[in-house]
Amino acid sequence: MKRLILLSLFLFAFSFVSAEACSPSVTLLNQDPYPAVPGEYTKLVFQMDGLDNPECGSVELQLLEDFPISFDSNDSGYRKFEKINFLRDYSSSVLVPFKRVRISPNALDGNNPIEMKLKSEGNPEQLILFDLEVKGSAADFEIHVSEYDVPTSQMTLQILNIAKSDIKALTVEIPKQDNIEVKGSNIMIVGDLDSNEYSTADFEAKPKDGTITLKLYYTDSIDVRRKVEQKIEFDSSYFTNKFSDKKDSNMWTYITIIIVLLLVFLFYRRSKKKNKK
Repeated sequence: MKRLILLSLFLFAFSFVSAEACSPSVTLLNQDPYPAVPGEYTKLVFQMDGLDNPECGSVELQLLEDFPISFDSNDSGYRKFEKINFLRDYSSSVLVPFKRVRISPNALDGNNPIEMKLKSEGNPEQLILFDLEVKGSAADFEIHVSEYDVPTSQMTLQILNIAKSDIKALTVEIPKQDNIEVKGSNIMIVGDLDSNEYSTADFEAKPKDGTITLKLYYTDSIDVRRKVEQKIEFDSSYFTNKFSDKKDSNMWTYITIIIVLLLVFLFYRRSKKKNKK
């Protein structure tokens, strides 16, 4: 009977200790500015709870320096908190600010995941994910060959900015490759291009069917000069058929003109004979 009572007391004490085990949690409370701007700093404030437990000793946080965030040389993103004694009826939360978190110029538009390591006594190390909201400045394009004149080798590229941000000083380059031979300059300056706006670039070239590689250079909304490589598909049948139709149309135009001139000449000759009579 005594053994049974002792066992019950042991189990009760064990469950009590387990229930009181230290289990801190971390949430992202605020970011300023929101959304963050690529290439600039942002301030992140985290809130840590669950440290009012007497079982809690020291707690370590490490905001990992990985894309899209980095720190200056005097900040590692590491924070350590020794045992904290809280007053009854007062908040047991701890605010953890990171005042100068640099955002990568290549950060993507929208939610970018960032990671934090949490270490506390008596618990395995945790890896916690947070979403960092970023307003990206990189552009994206839709490009196709809108015109190609076979006799003159004049090729027109139509370029549409499908990103949410405007860009400046867009330049299009056709690098050397097997599928296209460019005559004259292989670089054309397009200029500024707003979001959802399109423009054209004209080249004198002889393309072959298949994939053509383009290089685009532009300055984004935060004045970062960027380069993007894009591939387009060329199908000559669309333009050779058009050229053939144009030739047929021109031929019938010439025939019509010749017939009209001939009729005019015959009418003039006949009128002249009548006048002589």
